[in-house]
Amino acid sequence: MINLHQPTLGAEELDAIAEVFASNWIGLGPRTRTFEADFAHHLGVDPDQIVFVNSGTAALFLTVQVLDLGPGDDVVLPSISFVAAANAIASSGARPVFCDVDPRTLNPTLDDVAKAITPTTKAVLLLHYGGSPGEVTEIAGFCREKGLVLIEDTACAVASSVHGTACGTFGDLATWSFDAMKILVTGDGGMFYAADRELAHRARRLAYHGLEQMSGFDSAKSSNRWWDICVEDIGHRLIGNDMTAALGSVQLRKLPDFVSRRREIATQYDRLLSDVPGVHLPPTLPDGHVSSHYFYWVQLAPEIRDRVAQQMLERGIYTSFRYPPLHKVPIYRADCKLPSAEHACRRTLLLPLHPSLDDAEVRTVADEFRKAVEQHIS
Repeated sequence: MINLHQPTLGAEELDAIAEVFASNWIGLGPRTRTFEADFAHHLGVDPDQIVFVNSGTAALFLTVQVLDLGPGDDVVLPSISFVAAANAIASSGARPVFCDVDPRTLNPTLDDVAKAITPTTKAVLLLHYGGSPGEVTEIAGFCREKGLVLIEDTACAVASSVHGTACGTFGDLATWSFDAMKILVTGDGGMFYAADRELAHRARRLAYHGLEQMSGFDSAKSSNRWWDICVEDIGHRLIGNDMTAALGSVQLRKLPDFVSRRREIATQYDRLLSDVPGVHLPPTLPDGHVSSHYFYWVQLAPEIRDRVAQQMLERGIYTSFRYPPLHKVPIYRADCKLPSAEHACRRTLLLPLHPSLDDAEVRTVADEFRKAVEQHIS
């Protein structure tokens, strides 16, 4: 099977885990702090603005708690989003308000966001679809003007930027995912960012039961009653650990090569599929926009999309569509009309994209896709 996503792991990751084993400390510790510092440097922010947690979903739930969202608060987000974002909002008692997206980029435009704002909107949660930044600069400016909190769900955009500013740092809060199918993987893991250092400090407490994150040895150095605790928040246990952080530090060093190979594959798809009848390829990025190339999506007639996907699966090629519109799923079903999101979800298909694909496999995917399309439109 040629997989849609696949991690790229090797001896360096194994060596990093072996070092953690040898240290006799596999929980939250120095390697966690190192990974946070390395990731902060990657973003161009300070380490005290970054918190490593056990999943991207945990980071989203932490974001909602840090903001004290609750009943009476609305949060605008694109309907084309992963369900964890809506779940995090709804879990607090706040209301997810879904907005439409551009039918080609699958990112919301500024106009899409503006139309969804309500009198009780407190925040906007923005996804960078497939790693493409979209209109993040314009939406960030709009949120500042309106006094709204901007949250960036940067799960797809770990290496994306606009004119040198990293995605995730345009708004007030941001989250990343490092699960097994992401660009940078730690098995499971995620990162939280806050522009406000006080919010980041509170998030660190909330991620560890409301406690200050201090090891027993560090406590012993600062107090003669190191077993005493001070709990000022009701938190959960969302922290990362040194095993997953060790993986993350190695993967972060490899990230430029991962993204470079993804860009090469996307360029090959562009060339190999440019003349497939009735198929639209991902739109060209605006000047200054850099994508992480997490997804490569094609769009084709809805009456053949599923049949093409089925035929490719039978040929050993896994394709998919992410993310089904949330305003259509049972728990969040809404009466709102979001025609572009619905248009895109009927026509869009993701092709395999990961650094482990060799050029022959890329050609195989392109050839099988072309054959399937041509067969079903004939």
